[in-house]
Amino acid sequence: MINDIKTEIKNKIKEYFDNKYDNNFEIIIEEPKKQLLGDIAIPTFGIVKILRKPPFEIANEIKEVLKDTDLSISKIDVVGGYVNIFVDRTKLAKEILVEALTKNSEYGTNNIGEGKMITMDYSSPNIAKSFSIGHLRSTMIGNSLKLILGKCGYKTYTINYLGDWGTQFGKMIVAYEKWGDLDAIKKDPINELTKLYVRFHNEAESHPEYEELAREAFKKIEDREPKYLKLWEWIREESLKESKEIYEILKVNFDSYRGESFYNDKMDAVVDELEQKGLLKLDSGAQIVDLGDDMPPALIKRSDGGSLYITRDLAAIFYRKKVTNFDKILYVVGNEQKLHFEQLKALVKKMGYDFYDDIIHVNFGLYLTNGKKVSTRSGNVTRLKDVLDKAISMAYDQINEKNPDLSNKIEIATSVGIASIVFADLKNYRGLDIEFDLDQATKFEGQTGPYLQYTGVRIASIIKDSKIDLDNIDYSLFEKENYFELVKLVGDFKDVIIGAAKEYAPSVIARYLLDLASSFNKFYASEKINSEDEIIRNTNYALAKSVRIVLNEGLRLLGIKYLEKM
Repeated sequence: MINDIKTEIKNKIKEYFDNKYDNNFEIIIEEPKKQLLGDIAIPTFGIVKILRKPPFEIANEIKEVLKDTDLSISKIDVVGGYVNIFVDRTKLAKEILVEALTKNSEYGTNNIGEGKMITMDYSSPNIAKSFSIGHLRSTMIGNSLKLILGKCGYKTYTINYLGDWGTQFGKMIVAYEKWGDLDAIKKDPINELTKLYVRFHNEAESHPEYEELAREAFKKIEDREPKYLKLWEWIREESLKESKEIYEILKVNFDSYRGESFYNDKMDAVVDELEQKGLLKLDSGAQIVDLGDDMPPALIKRSDGGSLYITRDLAAIFYRKKVTNFDKILYVVGNEQKLHFEQLKALVKKMGYDFYDDIIHVNFGLYLTNGKKVSTRSGNVTRLKDVLDKAISMAYDQINEKNPDLSNKIEIATSVGIASIVFADLKNYRGLDIEFDLDQATKFEGQTGPYLQYTGVRIASIIKDSKIDLDNIDYSLFEKENYFELVKLVGDFKDVIIGAAKEYAPSVIARYLLDLASSFNKFYASEKINSEDEIIRNTNYALAKSVRIVLNEGLRLLGIKYLEKM
């Protein structure tokens, strides 16, 4: 809400100076370093430099411009070259509370994306490998962005681009043929196949010829040899079963599960187009596209005629553009793929298409365990299902200790356990590497998902089923710092959501929710919320409920379930 006031102030001042002096002025809006100086500050030094007038004179001119507006301003002070503005706290608090309590879960909804379509590619695990903790980042960042963008009015189309094609399947087949135990694989397909994959890489260190055997085996899949194709289809089916179990636990879903293999019959058209446009070059028998001096060439086809990842991504992006007509396409993929997406954009541009700038790489850092990258091929893998089970078990033990008579403990522990894992990821800016710490993530205090859930439950227990009368609120209480700090945070929710959408960063919402919960808990410690005075009690309940509305909706946008009891 204060940001809305800042924007209106900035526009009004800019319009005045631009019209009066026929110049394009830059108006800077700040927050004073000390609260006693006001809520909004306008430094005049940039304008002074252009007009060559004393700062005090310019500041008073701005004061006169703002004095007769209908903005929520209670006082304007001129201090040196600054205009310090105090907002009308009672008026602003009323606007925020009425809107939050009236709109409830729709509070914070905005229309910045109205009429626009965003296609999203995320999660995308490789089949024949366990769904590891390393897959969590793409899955939950993507899921949260889908919810955030939906809150902003965008239509979304979500794709789980399964890694179901490529040389790794040749490696799997070689390993299966050399060391596989069919009975053991049938009993526990994904774990046994993962062990074979790890063994292949270990053995290939002393037998480099295995890599060539793997390429040959994958070429047989590409050539649709029945024996190899049937094995690949079985591996894909078993892998998808495990992945869908994880998605069900996390409450994540997709509009499409079209993996890399879906584009096999669509790549030749892309290669033909590249050739027709004179972009293909031969290099040691392989077909490449030169992308200039600042970027390595894109390898389109190997010398043996085998397809490559970027060729499939080209086929995929043209198909997706045709089917969804996206305004933007987001690829929620790790930092290490930065060059790949730079090449993809460059290829689309070179081919003469104007949507290359609509290709967005939503990058993220690694998940580390004991300082090491999660890697299937090295065997450094932690299965996500095992982590979730452990987190749920730890949550159950804490809930059982704190509230042994609570009903539905298993269901609640499941929600708390999942919240701990998801929030531990999303509270960090996506571009950073994360050291996974389960003990820290599952705590009920500190910067954790359970802490936010518990704060919401605390508020629910305070207000219970109380009916709040919006006509019976003492808005003068919001002149007090602790009241105003809390209601101002509630009023920031819409701007926080918009910021998260623009930065493609769920962490913006996660950090905000931590600030909101911390502010509420300080308020709870300093004020008797259940006051004997009816008006004060009703005011406190209204404020507490507005905080809970934001906490609940904020958690939902992160893909976390809010709770009534805990």
